[in-house]
Amino acid sequence: MSRKNHHVVVLVLDGAKPLDVGIPAQVFSNRPSMPYELRVCGAAPGPVTGGEGLSYHVAEGLEAFEHADTVFIPGYREPATTEPPAAVVSALMAAHERGTRLAAISTGAFALAATGLLDGKRATTHWHYTKALAERHPLVRVDENVLFVDEGDVLTSAGAASGIDLCLHLVRRDHGVGLSNHVARRLVAAPYRSGGQAQYVPRSVPEPLGDLFASTREWALGHLAEPLTLEALARNARVSARTFSRRFVEDTGYTPMQWVLRARVDLARELLERTDLSVEQIAGRVGLGTGANLRLHFHRILGTSPTEYRHTFSS
Repeated sequence: MSRKNHHVVVLVLDGAKPLDVGIPAQVFSNRPSMPYELRVCGAAPGPVTGGEGLSYHVAEGLEAFEHADTVFIPGYREPATTEPPAAVVSALMAAHERGTRLAAISTGAFALAATGLLDGKRATTHWHYTKALAERHPLVRVDENVLFVDEGDVLTSAGAASGIDLCLHLVRRDHGVGLSNHVARRLVAAPYRSGGQAQYVPRSVPEPLGDLFASTREWALGHLAEPLTLEALARNARVSARTFSRRFVEDTGYTPMQWVLRARVDLARELLERTDLSVEQIAGRVGLGTGANLRLHFHRILGTSPTEYRHTFSS
């Protein structure tokens, strides 16, 4: 994708939740390092009553959609009993028809579902509202067990913090892993969490074990060039391989070796974007051995070759 500025609009509806509004505004903020231009709008210009005792003053109304490449719909209060304004629904549908990407954070999925654009597609929202979303919009395939769902031109995320994951996912999709990691460092956020990761762990997890698993993932990221086996990871976490494997899937949505492979491909992506190293050299640095092996996994995971990826995303 071209490095030209991508126009992002954040739509603030009545009852908008402050964190849901702030996440895309912060991720896609107007700054020299970001190839995005951000605008904030409401159903009409002027004051908007938000949730949690806050209010907003927006300078633009729905005309801001006219040149938007992506529109974010942050979550708002009482989504199960509040119909989004008809003008908002129509404007979202018209924007989508023009090719605009629509992304909902948390309960913003209710406004997006009101357009009919999620019918027949997978979607998610905050776990507290998944049942209500399924009842209100029965044609939507609601998945309560994921952080976000990417259906191409319509995307949804779970509770507020997963909005960060969705935003970073879009930065990765638009401009590669290097810029996404740069944004994550600025936010002091995890660089990437799979959309398939559970919204919450289904049972209580002893804190020390959770810390060990996070520490083991950090350790693995620093040793990707070395042989990493399930046994080596479990040994680092001081648990059995069986326990490590089961718990790792619950925590991340991936098996340990799937996670390691994707971490290696991610590091290869960043090296392709930011260095002149050859494919063979990169394969050695990320623990994939040969250029042929790197090309194989690159194509399986990303559907492209390292050379084509470098041409698309290199600085």
